[in-house]
Amino acid sequence: MRAWINGHLMSDPTAAAVRVTDHGLTVGDGVFEAIKVVDGLPFALTRHLERLARSAAGLGLPGLDEDAVRRGVAAVLEGQDLPLGRIRITYTGGPAPLGSGRGDEPPTLVVVADAMAPWPATTRVATVPWPRNERGALAGLKTTSYAENVVALAAAKERGATEAIFANLAGHLCEGTGSNVFYVVEGELRTPTLASGCLAGVTRALVLEWFGGVEVDEPIEAVEAASEVFLTSTTRDVQGVSAWDARELPAPGPVTREVAALWAEREPELLGS
Repeated sequence: MRAWINGHLMSDPTAAAVRVTDHGLTVGDGVFEAIKVVDGLPFALTRHLERLARSAAGLGLPGLDEDAVRRGVAAVLEGQDLPLGRIRITYTGGPAPLGSGRGDEPPTLVVVADAMAPWPATTRVATVPWPRNERGALAGLKTTSYAENVVALAAAKERGATEAIFANLAGHLCEGTGSNVFYVVEGELRTPTLASGCLAGVTRALVLEWFGGVEVDEPIEAVEAASEVFLTSTTRDVQGVSAWDARELPAPGPVTREVAALWAEREPELLGS
């Protein structure tokens, strides 16, 4: 693991480095990105930085210095042997008074890189009872306020699943804790629209660009008619769903295999960019 904070590469990446009054720590006032590393190269870095900037603007954080982030990414990757890894970029409101109000100090920017184990080709998911708020102030933003996901994922793991699936306030299918959902009904590949409150996943967008699909908002029960389901995310890539709650599904199904094959073919196009 290597860590870079506010322009400085840490000699000990596990040492204390962020102040206890940092607003990202005290109230979750921050945004982040997770970026896959393949053979030492970041995947779709530009797309991830664009989303990071959108999330920061949506949260009202100061403008993101993209050049500084890129320097941090280069610093944590240099000298590391990472056949498969993950970069975590975190940008917070910086040190502030204890409370919701921000202070006058500059934001905190952290970049960390470490090795990552690959996900299996298939997994199980579980629906959780807590809805996503598609009308909330944080809808669609990738913020560090992840406690809701922690609770949901723990509940899913108790049921033997690796991902929890949310509906939104309208009762429509939304997303997982860290993934987007695709499903096939009568041969048509579908995924929720961004208006559902789901995150604008980089992998989601690339699947739609490279393979195609229909963006539609419909009740979460519509998935009961799906012939196959898969998840997409930066770390999962394209992962078939073998069971949704108590329902077993063919995984990976034929469409999932086709999408996964296309992904493997085109992924090198965005390595290092």
